[in-house]
Amino acid sequence: MTFYKYQGTGNDFVIVDNRLQNINKKDTKRIAAICDRRFGIGADGFILLENDDDVDFKMVYYNADGNESTMCGNGGRCIVAFAKFLNIIDNNTEFVAIDGLHKAKIENGLVHLQMQDVSKIDSFDNHLFLDTGSPHHVEIVSGLKDFDVKSNGSRIRNGEPYNAAGSNVNFVEQLSTEIFAVRTYERGVEDETLSCGTGVTAVALAMHASGKTQNEKIGLQTQGGELNVMFNSKGSGYNNIWLVGPAQQVFKGEIEW
Repeated sequence: MTFYKYQGTGNDFVIVDNRLQNINKKDTKRIAAICDRRFGIGADGFILLENDDDVDFKMVYYNADGNESTMCGNGGRCIVAFAKFLNIIDNNTEFVAIDGLHKAKIENGLVHLQMQDVSKIDSFDNHLFLDTGSPHHVEIVSGLKDFDVKSNGSRIRNGEPYNAAGSNVNFVEQLSTEIFAVRTYERGVEDETLSCGTGVTAVALAMHASGKTQNEKIGLQTQGGELNVMFNSKGSGYNNIWLVGPAQQVFKGEIEW
């Protein structure tokens, strides 16, 4: 199997061109083994690029545990860069993922990915919850740099009300009126990742909804680099949401499937 390794602000993925349908998508153990950082290639997720009858391509995304999962924003940006590398697209595209249709464009070396509209944000005493293609718990903390993301994230991800289905967990610290630092615990990876695209999207919208910022362009500083989220607020919901950041091919290789 020929594979490509991509990263978007440190969120890394094994991506495979599966337009000829050569990959057994039910072999979750093999996918998990490929994502293992000691015995495999190592990645936060595994992505297949496939043909689609209506749009440029289809994105099929698996978590590092080998299970097909919900939308991955950084993975979406990386597969757009991969599609351009394969000459499937030029600088503008439409593709389909598990959460529906996405538009994307490449400008000045950055991948702009349009996310799904968000109509509902639930607010609780110490956190907010919303779905940006994947479920996200958003919680403001102090001392984010030294915060124990793995243990606290695991506790929240597996606790009430999320339980078996789980939720991604984002811890946030405000740096200015329009910049927030974010660290994310990802379900399926079951650890902190250097960046999470749907996570920073959730944080940007949650911070606007809770009145922490009035800006509709938010800078998000992750462990792996900076991302930007732009949106329009509409009543209690949000539309025209764009996740913007770099996506880079790291290497190409072959591995036995």
